[in-house]
Amino acid sequence: MPWQPASWAQLMQMRDRFPHAVLLHGPEGIGKTRFGERLAQALLCEQPLADGQPCGACLACGWFDQYAHPDYRRVRPENLEESPADEGEAEPPAKAGKAGKNPSKEIRIEQIRALGDFMNVSTHRRGRRVVLLHPAEALNAVASNALLKTLEEPPPDTVFILVSNNIDSLLPTILSRCRQVPMAMPPADQALEWLKAQGIADAESWLAEQGGAPLSALTEAESGSREAIEALLAHLAAPAPDSALKTADLLQKSAPADVTAWLQRWVVDLFSVKFSGKIRYYPKYRREIDALALRADPRRLLAVLKQVTDRRAIADHPLSAKLFIEDMLLDYSTIFA
Repeated sequence: MPWQPASWAQLMQMRDRFPHAVLLHGPEGIGKTRFGERLAQALLCEQPLADGQPCGACLACGWFDQYAHPDYRRVRPENLEESPADEGEAEPPAKAGKAGKNPSKEIRIEQIRALGDFMNVSTHRRGRRVVLLHPAEALNAVASNALLKTLEEPPPDTVFILVSNNIDSLLPTILSRCRQVPMAMPPADQALEWLKAQGIADAESWLAEQGGAPLSALTEAESGSREAIEALLAHLAAPAPDSALKTADLLQKSAPADVTAWLQRWVVDLFSVKFSGKIRYYPKYRREIDALALRADPRRLLAVLKQVTDRRAIADHPLSAKLFIEDMLLDYSTIFA
């Protein structure tokens, strides 16, 4: 991506003696997975360019482009196999999950054990073998320990590329066995320029709503109608208990996790404006948020912010989506009681 040349140059300095494990970490939605895939292709390329980029013309690059390189494996949760747009990936989705079961959101020990045969045979092209694992925080406890054993005694000519949105959730022992490469949020003007180049209308609003993460903004902008989020924002700008029920009825077909995220950003903006005068996610609603901040009770505002944050942990599996959303919106109205 246009904002990643410095990170690329840092890693290419180590190309001849590349570490056995690299951890790319930073905010979600900035292109870390794309970067990791490009790095994997570069490490497998047989005729890399002067700056370390893959040539795109050799046999290895051809295999990689077809997702068929025999010395490359990718490990990720089953739910991402069905939703391949993670940070901009373009791979055709694979079937995942057992019949009648929801795809797992974890990386499980079976997936780590399955790497055993891959790592214990000779490479096909007498070069490296590469494993891309993302997001690393999806590793469950048993899988984390299995991966740790592999990183402690890495097979020869094998490189692990781990991608993480939250390294605080990883085992300290895994962190200590990886070369950590921090990847920062791109400058706002550069991210906005890139987003506009993708043909996204109202790019400024999409980028702000995603906290400056351009690939998250692209995914949201391409996902469809803004009807649901605009209905929510209209209610949040003019809260009232009776309209909370009507708004919840309108939003009951939206994913509760999405509604929770939209509400959390709004409350964060309200909190930020009240105590620092700054706004991040919804600058288009600056006038409404300024007025609400004057009315907001500080203690209730803090309480509701904590409640919304706690709800994000269960938003994927509420007992009733409509009641879940109603409860959040009624709590929100108490800030101004």
